[in-house]
Amino acid sequence: MVRSAQDARAAVAACVKAYRQDGDIAKLLAALDAVCESTPSTAELIAAVEPYRELHEVAGPVYERVVEREPDNAAALVALANAYWLTGRGPDVVGEIAGRALAADPANRAAWHLWALTESSPRGRMSRWQQVTTRFPEDKLAHAAMADNAASVASAENDPVAMKLAIGTYEMLMATAGDAREKEALSAALTTLKAWKL
Repeated sequence: MVRSAQDARAAVAACVKAYRQDGDIAKLLAALDAVCESTPSTAELIAAVEPYRELHEVAGPVYERVVEREPDNAAALVALANAYWLTGRGPDVVGEIAGRALAADPANRAAWHLWALTESSPRGRMSRWQQVTTRFPEDKLAHAAMADNAASVASAENDPVAMKLAIGTYEMLMATAGDAREKEALSAALTTLKAWKL
């Protein structure tokens, strides 16, 4: 049995080390399952996997167990959805988990982002990003995603309203851009969009 947070961290680290040496995913999954089984504290399990959150073949299985224990833990649901998204689990599965995270914590911005990303229709995705920007008006990433999706809709559907939304949003982002690279990228996007004939 894992008796402390330090033991849990050491156990997960050992699993990762062995996986990096042998690349055996089945062995990794069995080892992580054993660590989860022997770690009664969910908080310690979360702390143990945190350094490997970007190693999705590690984070995903551990967060599956965390979510089994705490089905309303919005942060854990988001971590699981993110791991699934980045390993190609698909928008239906990820969208369902993001929806559960939103139900558990409607203020969780990451859950809103995943919810918006999982919409398969470009127009629907644009609409979802609009909802995110309404809820989080200072979220520049959401504004950029909305503008990108609006530009896609404008191009694919010859939609002048979507084009106006894209241009207006990029202009707003340009006015608040902090560094030269960001301003350069936004300027290039605006130049391209303003040259389109719908």
